[in-house]
Amino acid sequence: MGRTLQQARIAAHRTVEELSGSTRVRVPIVHAIEEDDFSRCGGDVYARGHIRMLAREVGLDPQPLIEQFDTERGGRPAPTPAAPMFEAERIRPERRRPNWTAAMVAAIVAVVGFVGFTVLNGADKGSKTNEVAEGPTPDSGTKPSPTKKTETRPEPSESAIAAAPRDKVTVKLSAIDDKSWISAKAHNGKLLFDGILLKGDSKTFQDDEQIDLILGNAGAIELFVNGKKVADEFEPGQVERLSYTQGDPEVG
Repeated sequence: MGRTLQQARIAAHRTVEELSGSTRVRVPIVHAIEEDDFSRCGGDVYARGHIRMLAREVGLDPQPLIEQFDTERGGRPAPTPAAPMFEAERIRPERRRPNWTAAMVAAIVAVVGFVGFTVLNGADKGSKTNEVAEGPTPDSGTKPSPTKKTETRPEPSESAIAAAPRDKVTVKLSAIDDKSWISAKAHNGKLLFDGILLKGDSKTFQDDEQIDLILGNAGAIELFVNGKKVADEFEPGQVERLSYTQGDPEVG
């Protein structure tokens, strides 16, 4: 068989290299087939394919060569029935690929929900902080009295007195025109606040007897004492030291 292919190639004036280039069968395999050595083909199926391509390329009918090859190899193997293979393939469970798109959408929704919750929660806490009056912490031996939830009231005007506890001193500071550094202390010297009040922010302080204030930029502050607006005209950048007790507003 190999000699037949070799003689046909020589008669066609083709070299092994030319035959390899046109059939894509490597040169060492072509040489081996022409010497009846099919061990380099990688199996009988590939050997039949190489024989068929080489025979056609040199002008031979490949069928007699294929039959001779099968005879020398003990006959062509019986084909595998298609039905069992089809059944085996059909009942093989299909592996599901992970749905990355759904996972990404779920992650984005979770992040957006978390950010929204954080922003709303922070805004709610900030509004509650502005509304609650700051005062000294009760002594550990004294049981704090329960606080009553009060309704939100309109901003007190110059002529109207808001509902402020008569047995306490209540002072509210609002930064109207600019930011200002402020300091607030209770009657016992306890520091209630020491820091910057930004424009648009407010702070409310309460004490049983007296509240002492230091305003670093008094002209930017709107001041209410016991629910009534203090009508002093402070200059921008002016530092003011103020004290208020029950029954004020009158600068101490």
